[in-house]
Amino acid sequence: MSECKPETVTVEIPFLAWTEKDALRIEVFASVEKRWRMRAAVEIAAKDDANLIFVDLTGADLTFANLRGANLRGANMTDANLTVSNLTDANLGYTNLRGVNLTSADLRGANLTDANLTDANLGYTNLRGANLRGTNLTFANLTVSNLTGADLTFANLTGADLSFANLTDADLTGANLTGADLTGAILTDANLRGARLMFVDLTGAILTDADLTGADLTSADLRGANLTGANLTGVNLTSADLTISNLTGADLSFANLTDANLPGADLERANLTGAILTDADLTSADLTISNLTNADLSFANLTDANLRGADLERANLTGVNLTGATNQGENRT
Repeated sequence: MSECKPETVTVEIPFLAWTEKDALRIEVFASVEKRWRMRAAVEIAAKDDANLIFVDLTGADLTFANLRGANLRGANMTDANLTVSNLTDANLGYTNLRGVNLTSADLRGANLTDANLTDANLGYTNLRGANLRGTNLTFANLTVSNLTGADLTFANLTGADLSFANLTDADLTGANLTGADLTGAILTDANLRGARLMFVDLTGAILTDADLTGADLTSADLRGANLTGANLTGVNLTSADLTISNLTGADLSFANLTDANLPGADLERANLTGAILTDADLTSADLTISNLTNADLSFANLTDANLRGADLERANLTGVNLTGATNQGENRT
């Protein structure tokens, strides 16, 4: 009797060969979807005037987000990505924006009072008329940003990059700009009264009619800067470099220019009453019709300087080098 064997039936079951790459792809898709949902949720909340105070958006991707007029006061947005986002008139007071990316974002009229923007990227950002009073912008990148009419009173901009930024009519009263880069920046009519600008780079900057009364510019680099009509009363320019700078009609009364470098500087019609220019280098400087009454020029170098019509009444000229100087001033005592 032959052994009865059961019939073997072969069934083909589809097999999905999952790899690590597939798993990673799914994870990425999920992450992207999560980010888009987060952005949409925040935008909807903002449109509905919802209260976003103290919300935690750490590391959130809010690229191109519309947050116009949103209230994000006190929110935590550390390392968030807000590239090209719309934050016009938004309230970001006391918000933590450390390391945030706001490249090309629109922050016109936004309130950033006392916000933390340390190491933030604000390159090409529009901050026209924004309130940045007391804001921490230490080492922030503000390259080519628009800060026209912005309030930066007592803001901390230590080491910040403001190269080629537009700060026309901006208020920087008492602001700390120590070591900041303002190369080529526009500061026309800006208020810098009492500002700290030690070791700042203002090479080629435009400071026409700016008010720098009482500011500290110790060791500042102002080579080629335009300071026409600027108010520099009582300013500390000790060891500053003003080579080939334009100071036409500027008010430098009682300013401290000890050891300052001013070769080729244009000081025509400048007011230097009571200024301290001890050991200053004024080689080939133009001091035409300048007022140097009671100025201290002891041991200054005025080689080849133009002193036509300059008023040197009661000026201290002890040890001054006037070799080749043109028309050595009037009322010299």
